[in-house]
Amino acid sequence: MDRENKSRNTQDREIIATESFTNGNKIYFFDYMQAVNGSDFIKISRSDHLPQGGYDKNGIVFFEEDFEFLLEAMSSLFRTAGYQRAAIDTTGRKAEGERTTGIKSWDPDCRPREKLMGSGREAMADAELIAILISSGSPRETAVELAGRILASVDFSLLRLSWLNVEELCMFKGMGHAKSTAIIAAMELSARLAEEKILLGESK
Repeated sequence: MDRENKSRNTQDREIIATESFTNGNKIYFFDYMQAVNGSDFIKISRSDHLPQGGYDKNGIVFFEEDFEFLLEAMSSLFRTAGYQRAAIDTTGRKAEGERTTGIKSWDPDCRPREKLMGSGREAMADAELIAILISSGSPRETAVELAGRILASVDFSLLRLSWLNVEELCMFKGMGHAKSTAIIAAMELSARLAEEKILLGESK
């Protein structure tokens, strides 16, 4: 693998740092750049050497306002892949410490989504409703268990849960920005609904 790290200038933008590697007939470039307006961005590109000569080039750009989400997505991707690979060893047996049952193995009437559709919202526990928001757990913890752990940290108070920000929610293993913002969005909608009910009550 060939690697380089250097800085160079182009006419319309500056490459602050670059990394590249070659694998067979493919060359990958990771460029940290600065645009003419002063904003930073990352360009990831790949060049494929064609049999008839020349290169086929493709690339994608991530702007600085997306860096945080890019890193979180990559971290979540590798973490989830690691969980999945660790879940079953080369002999096909469950990895040590993995939960042996998940929501999909539950009776359909007990699964959060199915329970909501079959029994109605009033029959749902707080942890079950939050589990629907966060959608998935991990090989060692169901979404319901993760939701219960978060609720336990705020003494099962929905009000205190509504005070948590993205960074605080992301401190729970299994939570990323997507799951955290889903909870925050639901809490904000609930607050706005409560305000609307108060206003409608006052207007009657």
